[in-house]
Amino acid sequence: MSDKPTGGQLVVTMLESLGITHVFGVVGGQTLAITDALIDTPSIEFVHTRHEGAAAVMADAHGRRTGRPAVAIATTGPGATNLLTGVGGAFRDSSPAIIITCNNNGENIHKDDAQNADHVQIFAPFTKFSRLVAHGSSIKQAMEEAYVNAMTGNPGPVHLDFARDTIEQVLADAPEVPAVHPARSWVEDRPVVSPARIAEIAERVLAAERPVIWLGNGGNRSRGGAEVLALAEALGIPVVTTFNGIGAVPTTHPLVFGALSRMGTNLSSRVVAESDLVLALGNSLNAVSTGRWRLRLPQVVQVDVDPAMIGRYYAESTTGVVGDLAAFSRDLRTATADRAEQARAGRAGWLDELQGAEREWWARSESRAPVTAGTIAPAAAVRALREVAPAETVLIPDAGNPGVWSFLWEMDLPHRYLKPVGFGNMGFALPAAIACAAADPESPVLALIGDGSLGMSLGELETLARTGGPVVLVVLNDSSYGNIRQEQELHFDGRTTGVDFGDVDFARVAAGMGVAAARVTEVDELLTTAKDAFATGRPFLVDVVLDRAANAWTYPAFTPHRPQS
Repeated sequence: MSDKPTGGQLVVTMLESLGITHVFGVVGGQTLAITDALIDTPSIEFVHTRHEGAAAVMADAHGRRTGRPAVAIATTGPGATNLLTGVGGAFRDSSPAIIITCNNNGENIHKDDAQNADHVQIFAPFTKFSRLVAHGSSIKQAMEEAYVNAMTGNPGPVHLDFARDTIEQVLADAPEVPAVHPARSWVEDRPVVSPARIAEIAERVLAAERPVIWLGNGGNRSRGGAEVLALAEALGIPVVTTFNGIGAVPTTHPLVFGALSRMGTNLSSRVVAESDLVLALGNSLNAVSTGRWRLRLPQVVQVDVDPAMIGRYYAESTTGVVGDLAAFSRDLRTATADRAEQARAGRAGWLDELQGAEREWWARSESRAPVTAGTIAPAAAVRALREVAPAETVLIPDAGNPGVWSFLWEMDLPHRYLKPVGFGNMGFALPAAIACAAADPESPVLALIGDGSLGMSLGELETLARTGGPVVLVVLNDSSYGNIRQEQELHFDGRTTGVDFGDVDFARVAAGMGVAAARVTEVDELLTTAKDAFATGRPFLVDVVLDRAANAWTYPAFTPHRPQS
C-alpha cells in the first residue's frame, strides 16, 4: 500500500482542515474514493440518506443552524440531479454548503459513458461557484476557493465535480495541508460602514417619527440580532422580520411584532404601513416579503454585505449602505446616544398603540375549537405545541401551510427557526430535522410538516430512526396539498383538482420504519403526546388529524392590515 494519499483522501483531509464535521449523501461507484476515506476520519460524521435530495437539504439545514458548511455528496447523473432541489433551497436562502459530485473518468466526461451528465452546467445556476476538478494538483486550490465562496459575502452553496480518476489515483506530489486552514480565521469578516455614512443615517433616523427596522435573513446569517435589538431599545424602534428573518430576534421581545410576508401578518403589515422610514437590515426586499413588490414603502435605508442586493427593488426611494448589519446597528446606536432619550420618548405613544394591537392580534387565535368535529384546528395545534415544547426547541416548518401557521409560534431564544422560503422546496422539514439533531444532539427539534411534504420525504423516516436524536415530527395531516387546495377554493369558486389524497395513518407508517408514533384527534391528546415525546429525547412522530375547514389564506390574523380611511 502506498504511503501517498489518493485524491479522495486529500479531499477528506481538506474537509478536516476547513472544519467540516458532517457529510450527507448517497454512495455510488464514483464516490467511493471519498466515502472510503471518511471511514478513517472520525472527526467527520457521514450520514447516508435514502435519497440525494434529502442530503442536499441536510447540508442546507446544517449551514443555517451552525453558520458553517456541511457536504452533500452524490454520484454522477441521476445522483447529482437528485441534489438540485435542495441545493436551490440553500442558494435562494443564502445557506453555506459544499456540494460534491463525482463524475466519470476525466477522459470520458462529455462522452456517452454511464450516467453521463454535465454537472458544472447543471449546478451553475443554483450555486455561487461550480467547477470541474480533473487533476490531482488542482484539488487543494479548488477546495479552498469553494470554501471561501461559500462563506464570504452573501453565503451560499458551492459545487465541486471530481473526475473519478482524479480522486482514485495516488498523488505523487500531494500538498501539505494545515490542521486548521487559515481561511477559517477570516472568511466570516464583514465590511464596516464609514463614520460619515453612519452620521448621515443617524440624522435621518432621529428625524423620523415612525421608523421601523425590517430585519431579513441577514440577521440570521450574521447572528446580529442582539445588536439590532439594542438599537431598537435605545431609539424606541419597532422590529418586524421577513419570513426568512424569523428567528433572528426573539419573537417575545416587546419591540418585535412578527413577520411580514405575502400572507401577513395583520400586525406586522400595520407596523410597516404606518412607518415613515424603513431600515431594511439584511433584507433583499424580495417578492415573498413585498407581495411581489406591490407593497408601498416610504424612504428606505437598506444595509447589506452584498452591494448587488441594494436598490435592486425600490431603487428610487433607497439609500444603500454596504456593511455588516450588526456593526452598523452598534455604530448607529453610538452615533445617536446623545439624543436617544428624546427620540425614544417621541415614539412611545406609537409603540403603546402597536403593543395594544399585538395583544388583540394574539386574541384572534385563542380559540381551540375546530370547525369539524374529531379534528384539530391548525392554530390550536401550533399554540398547544408551544406550551409543551422546551424553550430551546428548534422549529422547522415545511413549505406551505406549516410555515404560515408558524406565525403563531413564539421564541424566547434566537436562531431556532428554519424554513424553506426563497425556493419553497417541499420535503424540507424531515431531513432538516435530522441534520439539526446531528449538528447539535442536545437541542430538541420540532418539525412541523404537512402530509404532502412528508409524502415527498417519507424514506428519511428510516434515516431518522437510524441516526436518532431529540426530534419530534408533527404531521399536519389534512390528506391534501392543503395550501394549494385552499387557494383553489378561494379563487376558483370552490373547484379543486390534483390536491386530495386518501387517508394515510402516518403513525402506523412511522412505526413500521422504526420511529415511535401516535395519531391524535383532540388538542388535549396532542398536548399530552407531544409533552411525553419531548421527554423521551428520541424520535417520535405525532400524526395530527387536521381540520380541513381552516383556510390559511383567509385566516383573520394573517390578512393584511387595511388602514382606516
